[in-house]
Amino acid sequence: MNTPVQDLRNLAVETAKKIVDHKGTDTVLINVSEISSWTDYFLISTAMSSGHLRGLVKELRRFLADQNIEIQHKHKRIDDDGWELLDCGNLIIHLMSQEKREFYDLDMLWHGGKKIEIKSG
Repeated sequence: MNTPVQDLRNLAVETAKKIVDHKGTDTVLINVSEISSWTDYFLISTAMSSGHLRGLVKELRRFLADQNIEIQHKHKRIDDDGWELLDCGNLIIHLMSQEKREFYDLDMLWHGGKKIEIKSG
């Protein structure tokens, strides 16, 4: 995904809104461009169940395809391990169960990034 900086930010924000609109909880968007050499944004959200996680992934795949964004290393089947990672190059999306989110605490791991407020609607 090679898009201008503002377009990339807008895509990241719109993707976060899509997750919030589909009931992803505790959704956080972090600009990590100044502390990461391999990506610009981390988007982290909690899914409430395995079914919810699968639904979020399917919705995001459609949304990103409509934006002409390719997901790298895409799995055909969504695992039931409670964590699905969608690698879009400059945007990395983590959809996680509450248990996985608490255990791996990516929010804290990437605390040096700049959080971006997400306003749904």
